[in-house]
Amino acid sequence: MAVNSKFVKETLVVKNELLMPNDTNMFNKLMGGKLMYWMDIAGAISAQKLSNSLAVTASVDNISFKHPIEITDVITLTAQVTRSFKTSMEVYIEVVAENIPNKTKRKTNSAFFTFVAVDKSGKPLRVPEAIPETDREKELYEGALRRRQLRLIFAGRLKPKDAIELKSIFDQKI
Repeated sequence: MAVNSKFVKETLVVKNELLMPNDTNMFNKLMGGKLMYWMDIAGAISAQKLSNSLAVTASVDNISFKHPIEITDVITLTAQVTRSFKTSMEVYIEVVAENIPNKTKRKTNSAFFTFVAVDKSGKPLRVPEAIPETDREKELYEGALRRRQLRLIFAGRLKPKDAIELKSIFDQKI
């Protein structure tokens, strides 16, 4: 392991919230914006654990709402860096809602967030390498470069022909 590296497990963040009335919409379900706010906080903390610096949100992939989160559910957000690049880090965040009295749990959301490490003046900083160990960490690590290249293409910062990891997708003749 390089001196300027950390194991992915060192970036793990588990955040719990109890869904209260002030967090709900008119149907007594969690407001989507509130969930995104909690996801952003958990992801930023995970990114800070890797970078040892402040981290700002650079992008958020698709957040699909698979199941509504009910009032009084306990929400568990799990965030972990999947891979680091020069100054940015991809963080995978998973959300599980649990009704403790009914003994039920369901995965409601997941998303990839990208954070950039910055100094106090907002200037990007180099980040340590994130080292995966488990099969799941390695799987997320391997897919991170492809996801990053797609983000850069969508943002207009990379031409499809330059996306080496995605070459097989963009070189197909239809």
